[in-house]
Amino acid sequence: MYDLINYDNALDRFQKTLKINSLPLTSWDFYGTSFDRVLKSNHDIKLLLDLAENNRWAFNTISFEEELINKEHTIVVTDTDLHIVYASQNIWEMNRYHPEEIIGQKPKIFQGKKTCKKTLKVVSNSIRNQKPFEVVVLNYRKDGSTYNCHIHGLPIFNKAGEIVNFIAFEKEVA
Repeated sequence: MYDLINYDNALDRFQKTLKINSLPLTSWDFYGTSFDRVLKSNHDIKLLLDLAENNRWAFNTISFEEELINKEHTIVVTDTDLHIVYASQNIWEMNRYHPEEIIGQKPKIFQGKKTCKKTLKVVSNSIRNQKPFEVVVLNYRKDGSTYNCHIHGLPIFNKAGEIVNFIAFEKEVA
């Protein structure tokens, strides 16, 4: 019975996110794929909310659903030493790393020879000064192939005004 409650809750959340701008879905394959993405996103949202609560974030957590489901962004959270403490499940679609493979690593894991040093300097200065940043950087997938990644990074402060994490909303771009 517990499994059905989870299913009903997930289905209800999914149906509330639908924005049908075209013909209704006619294939369960399309519906199933979209539904699976929403289920994974809902799991990610719960983990992010737990992380926010544990670190007492003074951050608007309402945007997680918008970022993950509607914008299809990948979310990466680091601690203040820039070790990855969280990555959304959809990171695999972007760079072929599973979240558990990169926990504890630094985002440098995605960089390589062709990554622009000037762009990295912008990111580094923003982090050092605890300021938001927005860049497109050439990153590397697990297999060594490259992709352009749009990153919107933000410092996260706790309710006492101390920096506790950095969060990045990422998406592969052409």
